[in-house]
Amino acid sequence: MRDEINEIPAAAARLLQSLSGSLEGIGQRLRERDPAFVLTVARGSSDHAAAFLKYAIEVQAGLAVASVGPSIASIFGAQLSVQNALCLSISQSGQSPDIVAMQSNARTGKAFTLSLTNSPQSPLATQSDLSIDIGAGAEHAVAATKSYVNSVLAGLLVLAAWQRDEALMAALHRLPEQLAAAVALDWSALGTDVERGGSLYILGRGPSLAIAHEAALKFKETCNLHAEAYSAAEVLHGPVSLVSSGFPVLALAARDAAEDSICSTASALAKDGAAVYITSANGRDVNRLDFVDTGHPLTDALALIVPFYGFVESLARQRGLDPDQPEKLNKVTETL
Repeated sequence: MRDEINEIPAAAARLLQSLSGSLEGIGQRLRERDPAFVLTVARGSSDHAAAFLKYAIEVQAGLAVASVGPSIASIFGAQLSVQNALCLSISQSGQSPDIVAMQSNARTGKAFTLSLTNSPQSPLATQSDLSIDIGAGAEHAVAATKSYVNSVLAGLLVLAAWQRDEALMAALHRLPEQLAAAVALDWSALGTDVERGGSLYILGRGPSLAIAHEAALKFKETCNLHAEAYSAAEVLHGPVSLVSSGFPVLALAARDAAEDSICSTASALAKDGAAVYITSANGRDVNRLDFVDTGHPLTDALALIVPFYGFVESLARQRGLDPDQPEKLNKVTETL
């Protein structure tokens, strides 16, 4: 896992290079299709990548994005009417029967299907209208790291080409160097309060909420620690009741329109005695974690997961666990 975290910048650079000649054509195809809305199909870390892209597409393209449960096709056997939709399926292996079935269902329902996968010969890739190899390279640790980052990056590259978003495209091309800086950041200060608390909340809004969900999963996968991700707004609608003195909270703020609201919630929780750590220079009574300011709100949010990955891998080893081979988990999970 540590080796694969260190490879994230190089994997991102490879993807940028491999897609450089095809992005214009991909963008043109999507403009010609002119989808009215977007569906996403994914599970696990891939679903967190889809959630990130949901916010990015809604903000940058103004299209509604909905996550579709794969069991609609594989278990319930319902046929969706999704004419004039873009169906975005994400899976590292491209093999899970339920993901493949839901993509097939969407295609039968007249959606245009686009898959992002690390396995270009997989069923998901070969059965989609357009398939993109995320180019993360072999990933041996059970917990996804570089494949998560490259899934989001691939989706953002498609979005930038589709929308002719020059500012986003330029930010994506700067990203490998910035990810290298993010790999070097040290979040170990978070460890003591996390260990003491035994459970924690991870907060975000918009794209950083998708990062929060990915971080919560990694705590469970690698450290056997309970962590829950919440919107910095939603946490105030009930979950805040569990926050007592010393309760650890990780607030993931990017340099975007949601930063102030995340900082406001973080400060309120800190005032009530929570041990709050935040990726922002703002906020009161909080512990500040280093971050990379990438110059674009979307790449800024994506870069937050990289120092977290390094932190959680190290924490797992401190707890006497093997983050490369967590108990009860397999690298490829095939569900129906």
